[in-house]
Amino acid sequence: MTKTLQATLATPTTGKEQRLRNLLDTYRTALHDAFDAGANTMSAVNDIVTPYDLPYQAKDALKSYVPKLRDTYNARELDDEHPLRLVNRAAKFDYSDEREYGFVWQAPQPGRGTNFWIPLQINPEQESLWFDLLNDDAKAGELRLQRHRTSWELHVTVEFSVDEPTESDDPTYIGFDVGESALITGCALKRDVPREPMIESGSRARHLRKEMFTTLKRLQERDAAEWRIDERFDHYQNALTDIIEKVSRCAVEYAKSFEDPVIVLEDLSYIRERLDYGKFMNRRLHAWAFARLQGRIEDKASEARIRVEYVNAAYTSQICHACNRLGRRDEQAEFVCPHDDCHVTEFQADINAAANIAGRVDPWGESVPWEPEHDDSPRNGSASDSATVHRETSEKSSQMTLAAYSD
Repeated sequence: MTKTLQATLATPTTGKEQRLRNLLDTYRTALHDAFDAGANTMSAVNDIVTPYDLPYQAKDALKSYVPKLRDTYNARELDDEHPLRLVNRAAKFDYSDEREYGFVWQAPQPGRGTNFWIPLQINPEQESLWFDLLNDDAKAGELRLQRHRTSWELHVTVEFSVDEPTESDDPTYIGFDVGESALITGCALKRDVPREPMIESGSRARHLRKEMFTTLKRLQERDAAEWRIDERFDHYQNALTDIIEKVSRCAVEYAKSFEDPVIVLEDLSYIRERLDYGKFMNRRLHAWAFARLQGRIEDKASEARIRVEYVNAAYTSQICHACNRLGRRDEQAEFVCPHDDCHVTEFQADINAAANIAGRVDPWGESVPWEPEHDDSPRNGSASDSATVHRETSEKSSQMTLAAYSD
């Protein structure tokens, strides 16, 4: 698996702060120059970035990253807030329990003998992986250093081994339906019978998204300072991220309460292309990172050695889980099966959908072939994964702009 370790740099001294700022500014200048020059090979990028006063770890990261910008990320322009990227040779850490902050990082600088150590405030939940990194039980990948208004944040991708989940002769399939009204609904299916469903409300996330949209729009209309808009965006993003973490943890704990669980999720690869409910509903639905929530469930399930399956998402909310025929939803939370020969008349709609998802894992090929990446690092070259979209930074379509924050 690949996970991203997160740490906040302890407040640096004035001298170290200035050196970090100079490093980040120089990196961003080199990044823009290489991109604007149309460099699309490592050799071409190397010719442009070599004169810059950067450590080799940053230059090597640029040589790998810049060619991907157009081909992989389809970017027509760059945002100004890109993090400093460093190859894994910059992953030099140390630990001592005698220090106030046990973990320290050797921040790379241009020139020989110029690197300096800086303390890290790590995420306590990730402490074991930090020690695995020190003990070579985990392998470091790319590092990303991002400056916020009042702090510096370091992200380190790490690869580590997990045991493959064992397959049972009599598994309990547990379907999860991700939505807006009910953020996630789980239903175990044992011998085709729904068992002990769970529902996590989406009201808090819906309220936060609405509040974020109106607040940021109001700040932009007032021409508020950039840092103030960023600060409010970070507040909402952190709150939504916290919801994702808590809900995904609840989903896996629910699955663990059954014998030989197998988690079943919908394949939402093209959900954004398929959704078209008008401007208002599209903004609400597209702003919620459905796939990200599923990804966090998959990550936690893998660590718990629970197998995850993906199935076709078509009609899961429109058919009856008992007779597999089309029904109707007179109300948002109510599914009605109109067929007289079916024992189901009315059923909670989200539970019905979750039961359908669980029931699609069968020997007739409903399951979608899936190779999980187990990688929670950003897929689009952005500063960090985010639970929603940031303001547009260009008059051009944000779909084609590699912004610092993106869905």
